[in-house]
Amino acid sequence: MVKEDGDYFKKITATLIIVGLLVLLFFILKPILLSIVLGVILAFIFFPIYSWIYKKTKSKNFSATAVCLLLVLVILIPLILLLPYIVEQLISSYSSLKQIDLITPLKAIFSTFIDNDSIFVMVENAFESAVNNLTTSLLNSLTLDNIVSIGFGFVVVFFTLFFTLRDNEELNNYIKSLLPFPKEVEKKLYESSKEITGSILYGQVIIGMIQGFSIGLGFFIFSVPNALFLTLLALIGGILPLFGTAIIWVPVLIYLIVAGNTSAAFGILIFGLFSSTIDNILRPLFISRKANLSSSLALIGMIGGWFFFGILGIILGPLVVAYFLIIIETYRNKHVPGLIINEKNN
Repeated sequence: MVKEDGDYFKKITATLIIVGLLVLLFFILKPILLSIVLGVILAFIFFPIYSWIYKKTKSKNFSATAVCLLLVLVILIPLILLLPYIVEQLISSYSSLKQIDLITPLKAIFSTFIDNDSIFVMVENAFESAVNNLTTSLLNSLTLDNIVSIGFGFVVVFFTLFFTLRDNEELNNYIKSLLPFPKEVEKKLYESSKEITGSILYGQVIIGMIQGFSIGLGFFIFSVPNALFLTLLALIGGILPLFGTAIIWVPVLIYLIVAGNTSAAFGILIFGLFSSTIDNILRPLFISRKANLSSSLALIGMIGGWFFFGILGIILGPLVVAYFLIIIETYRNKHVPGLIINEKNN
């Protein structure tokens, strides 16, 4: 009895120590946690490229370095070069948004239902306040201190990306060893998690970004005012389920028609329709035979993730929801097609 009590006390003590160390580790890594997560996400997205290079070179270090350099050339350097233009576009967009007259169209639409002008004034003030806060927040993020912090964040991202790619087999085996499930359940859980992660990252995020970039190209070609700002909005709209890029390019199309710029309106219509149909073309190539989180739950995850993690929560939110549902369904050894996670089959 004394021995059993001693073993029980040791287990409790060990558990408390582990929990305490995990809490301490969380606070230590908290400033760079999202950078680490972003590095892991990028490793998952670009793992096929890493695998292709590794098959050619048979060198893990060279393959991981090549992917990191590719991302620096394709993403980081253009972002740095575009920084002055981004600031200029933010200021221009702020000026344009400040000049928008919301009261007149609101009165024209809702005057038969609402007689109190103060309500319209409140809506306009709320809109102006939101624009001011958003613009101030974006401009404040471009201060020297924040730029240095962002720079360190990128170092952590690429550091994590490199080692996640290079040591992917060891990491996978280690994660599997931590799962408290039987081998059969562990295999099913791991495969389901891999499929749903690919579905969200490739099917939702990558395709959504391609859609946003495609309509953004149309904005630049036809010299739409504040093209960069509209492209950023289109990227977000493309990623969000149930919305798509149409939530951006349709109002732009209406604006061009009203302004009498019919040639630009026709061009935006063509680019917009192409952007909206990209999903039907690319999605089967990326996620055929893979599980797909239902749009409603993905949207809920994105909104909740945005509030909790910031902009990276658009990706993390749906993943957290999906992993939770996968664990629940795996534990119950049941599946509810169409209600929670849909199956995509050829």
